[in-house]
Amino acid sequence: MDYSNHDERDPDPWLALYLDDSIPINSTTKEALMRDNSSKSVRYLLPFIQIWSKVTMFFIHVLKYFLPRGFNSSRILHRILAWGLKNFVSPDANLLIFRHFHVGTEILQFIAGNIPGIELVGNPLKPKDFESIKDDLFLKHDLNLYNFVINLNRQLKEKGLSIKPPEKINLAMITEDQFDHIEFPNKWTNILDLRSAIELFTPFYQLFLTSNDFIRASNSLQLDETIAIYTSQILGTPAHLGLVNNKHPMVPVTTYSAAYRLVLHGLAAETLHEILVKMKVSKSRDGIITPYG
Repeated sequence: MDYSNHDERDPDPWLALYLDDSIPINSTTKEALMRDNSSKSVRYLLPFIQIWSKVTMFFIHVLKYFLPRGFNSSRILHRILAWGLKNFVSPDANLLIFRHFHVGTEILQFIAGNIPGIELVGNPLKPKDFESIKDDLFLKHDLNLYNFVINLNRQLKEKGLSIKPPEKINLAMITEDQFDHIEFPNKWTNILDLRSAIELFTPFYQLFLTSNDFIRASNSLQLDETIAIYTSQILGTPAHLGLVNNKHPMVPVTTYSAAYRLVLHGLAAETLHEILVKMKVSKSRDGIITPYG
C-alpha cells in the first residue's frame, strides 16, 4: 500500500492498520486484506448483499423445515462455489480464501506432530486451482476439523495422555508460503470483496447442504478457541489466545452471523500460523526448537 500521499487531516484507516505490526500476520495476506477492506465492493455492494443474504437465509430456513432433503447436493454446491470464485471474486479475496485451507492444514499438522504418543491420519487440503474446490473442499474442511478434535481426544483418553510442551517442538510442517505461485483471475467481473463473496455464498451453502452439515459448519468457527488452546498447551504460553474472537464452542451462535465469523476465523488462523512461522524462522533452520517455559 502506498503511504507517500498520507494526509494528516484525512488519514487512511487501512493504511494505519497495514503499517501497524502489533498483530502477527503474513505480509502478503495483510496487504491483500487491507486492499480488500478498502475496495469499492465493500463500500457499495456489501451493505445490499448483507440484507439480501439474511432475508434469503430466513426463507431457506423455512423451506428446509418442510423439505429437509429436497435440495441436498454437495457436488452442485461446490461447482457453484468454484464458478463463482473464478468469475466474480477479486484476486485479493481469492488469495485469502485459498490460503486459509493451506494455513488450516498446517496448524492441524503442527498439533498432531507435537503430541507424543498420538497418531492422527489427516486429510490435508492444499488447493492449487479452482478445480480442487469441486472435490467437496469446503465441506471436507469442516469435517476435518471435527474429526481431528474427536480422534485426538479419543486417543488422549484411551492412552491416558494430556497435551503438554514436548521436549522439542517440531515446526517442519510450517511453511513460509507467500502464495505467489497461483495467479487468480482479474477480469472486469472479478470485483467482489471477501465479505461480499461469503455473504453471497452462505445461502447457497445453507440450501445445498443438509441442516446438520450447515449447522456443523457454522459451529466449527467457534473451535478457533479449542485449536488455540491445544497450541498454547504445546507451546507452553497462552499469549496468542488474546487474538481469538470466535470462542465458547459449547454455546453455539446463530447461523445468521456465520459470514462475519468466518472472516474472523480466517484472521485467527492467519495470526496463529504467522506466530509459528516466526518461531521457525527466528529460532531454527531445521524446524526443531525448545518450547517456552
